[in-house]
Amino acid sequence: MKISVVKNVLDSNNIVARKNREIFKEKGLIALNLISSPGSGKTTLLQKTIDRLNPAHKSAVIVGDLQTTRDAERLEPFAKEVIQINTGMSCHLYANQISESLGQITLKEIDFLFIENVGNMVCPGEFDLGENLKVVLLSLPEGDDKVAKYPTIFRAADIVLLTKIDLMGVLKFDLKRVMADLEKLNSSLKLIKISSESGEGMDEWLNWLKAQRKKSVGVQAKFIPE
Repeated sequence: MKISVVKNVLDSNNIVARKNREIFKEKGLIALNLISSPGSGKTTLLQKTIDRLNPAHKSAVIVGDLQTTRDAERLEPFAKEVIQINTGMSCHLYANQISESLGQITLKEIDFLFIENVGNMVCPGEFDLGENLKVVLLSLPEGDDKVAKYPTIFRAADIVLLTKIDLMGVLKFDLKRVMADLEKLNSSLKLIKISSESGEGMDEWLNWLKAQRKKSVGVQAKFIPE
């Protein structure tokens, strides 16, 4: 009985996720689901990313947190539109929450939709939100064993951002171990070493984002050439 209930929940979620994905395609935008542990630097990365994408590319953000609007408030000066979802006790976002939020966003004016998921390396991997790509952040302070400990989310990732790379040499971190663990899970997975503090890796990340949008959306009227 429990297995049936879980399956029904996932099936219902996936139906809404597919509808979300169709909307993104119709509106000519690309949606990215950012997943990580708390404190990995998602919000700071989005601040720097959206600031660098402006003014050529407009961004909206859906922020998931258990409580407060603090991350949304930090992003508001940079993004065209920001929506806060407070999940209460839930450790991740659902596709229906994204669907409900889309009605509050002027999608036809957006090039990038960033979904900042609730800080968690487990639950978000199981729930499709309709995003085009999953971006997983791993920060140096978390340690080099997290890929092996949480294989599901790294297996599902489209890219891994190794954040707070400016702390390399300050903290004990075995990059070769991380790379080997990623290779076992997903040999084609791209990893970018990045620091929101120093700016290292930001150009590579931004170039990847723009390339993925062109690949996903194609050349459309609202696309602003660089």
